[in-house]
Amino acid sequence: MTKGGMESVEVFTSEGKGRGLKAQKEFLPGDVIFAEPAYAAVVFDSLTHVICHTCFKRQERLHRCGQCKFAYYCDRTCQRAAWLNHKNECSAIKRHGKAPTENIRLAARILWKIEREGSGLAEGCLVSIDDLQNHVDSFGEEEKKELRTDVESFLEFWPPQSQQFGVQFISHIFGVISCNGFTLSDQRGLQAVGVGIFPNLCQANHDCWPNCTVIFNNGNHEAVRSMFHTQMRIELRALSKISPGDELTVSYVDFLNVSEERRKQLKKQYYFDCACEHCKKQIKDDLMLAVKEGESKPSAETVKEVIQFSKDTLEKINKARMEGLYHEVVKLCRECLKKQEPVLGDTNIYLLRILSIASEVLSYLQMFEEAADYAKRMVDGYMKIYHPNNAQLGMAVMRAGVTHWHAGLIEAGHGLICKAYAILLITHGPSHPITKDLEVMRVQTEMELRMFQQNEFMYYKMREAALKNQKIQVMPEPSNETSPSLFHKKE
Repeated sequence: MTKGGMESVEVFTSEGKGRGLKAQKEFLPGDVIFAEPAYAAVVFDSLTHVICHTCFKRQERLHRCGQCKFAYYCDRTCQRAAWLNHKNECSAIKRHGKAPTENIRLAARILWKIEREGSGLAEGCLVSIDDLQNHVDSFGEEEKKELRTDVESFLEFWPPQSQQFGVQFISHIFGVISCNGFTLSDQRGLQAVGVGIFPNLCQANHDCWPNCTVIFNNGNHEAVRSMFHTQMRIELRALSKISPGDELTVSYVDFLNVSEERRKQLKKQYYFDCACEHCKKQIKDDLMLAVKEGESKPSAETVKEVIQFSKDTLEKINKARMEGLYHEVVKLCRECLKKQEPVLGDTNIYLLRILSIASEVLSYLQMFEEAADYAKRMVDGYMKIYHPNNAQLGMAVMRAGVTHWHAGLIEAGHGLICKAYAILLITHGPSHPITKDLEVMRVQTEMELRMFQQNEFMYYKMREAALKNQKIQVMPEPSNETSPSLFHKKE
C-alpha cells in the first residue's frame, strides 16, 4: 500500500507488534526513506513567544498575529503558510479570551483538519487518524483523570459554530496525541520546542538497535523565490543497509540504559513489552554495568554503594542545575568521579552520565582543559556502547570536538569534529543546519591544524592574540534535559 511520496514503504502486520513498516527497495546508510510533513503541530506553552509557530525555529524577533496576539512567526512567509491551520484557532482564542494548553491546541488543530478534509486517508498518509492507536484502554487512573480534564477544557475552547464531535472521538484524539506525539526541535536540534502528529511515522515499530533514525527538519523559507522553499517535515533516514522486505524500525528511547530499564520505560510510556534482540539477550548490559577489572576487583557491596551514591548525586546535580548553580554542579561531579573511578569500569553508564554533565558544565564555565579530559573519556565509552551511526553519539562527539578545540587541543579537536561530521552526514544529512555548522568548524579546524603542524610556536602566539581580541565563543548554557527524545510524552 503506497501513497504520495511513500512508494518505497508499505504497511504490513508485524508478528506480535501490530502494524509496521516494510522497505520496498534497498536503502544505504544516510538515505532518506521518506519525508513527511506534520498532520498537525503546535509549539510548547512555555515557548510560544520565542519560537515560530510555522517552522519551529527559534528567532530573536518574531511577528505577532495582530488578531489573537498569541501566535508568532519568523516573517510574512511563515505567517501566510500558517493561515490555513491558524484561522480557526485565531478566532477561537479571541472568543475564549486566552490560548489553551498545547494538548488542547493540538487536538483542536487535528479536529479542524478533519472538519476540512474528513477523517479518511489524508494525502500522502498510509493510515487515517481514525486508525491510529490511542491506548486509552491501557490508561491508569491518573492518566484517565488527565484525559477527562483535557476533554472538558477542549469542549470549553471548541467553538459552537465548528463541527461537533462526540466525547469518545475527542478522547481518541487525545489518546493518539499521548502515544504518538512526536517531539519537534529548534533548528539546532538541541531543544525540544513543540509536538506534532505524523501518521506515517507512527507506523514504524520500536527496536532498541534500530535500522532507521528520525530527524526533524525545520524546512527553509530563505530562498528569494518561493518555489525553492521547503516545508517543515520529519525525515526517516537509514542507519545501515536495508534490503527490500526488511522491517523499518526506530528507537523510541535512548539506548544508554540497561535493557531492564529500557523495557520498563517502554511499558510505562508506550504500553508494550520490548522483545527486541538487544533486550532479549541483554546485549551491552555488561558494558553499561562494567566494574574495574584487575588485582583488586571491588566487592559487590562496594559497587552497590557507589551506584547508589551516583544516583543520589545525579538528583542533587539536577536540583543545582535547575537553580543555575553551575560551580556546585562541578563540585558534585568531581566528588562523584573520585568515588566512581576506582570502582566503575570505563563504559559504566553512571560514570558516563557524570562525565557528560561535567564536560558540558565545565565548557560553559570556560574551564576547557578539564572539560576536554572528561569529554574524551565520555566519547570513548559511548563509542563502545552506541550504534556507530547514532544521532546522540554524533552530537556528543561534536560537543567533545568543540571542547577540545576551545582547549587549544587542535589535533584531537579536529579529529573529533571530523568523526562527528561523518556520523551526522548519515543521521541528519548534509543540508541540516547542525551538519552545516559542523562543516564550517571542520574547515576552520583543518586550517588551524595545518598552521599548528607548520609552526607550533606561531600557532599558539596567533591563538593567544585572537583570544585577546575576541571573546572565545561561549558554549550554550547547559540545558536540564538530554537531547530531545523521539516521541513527546506528557510527564
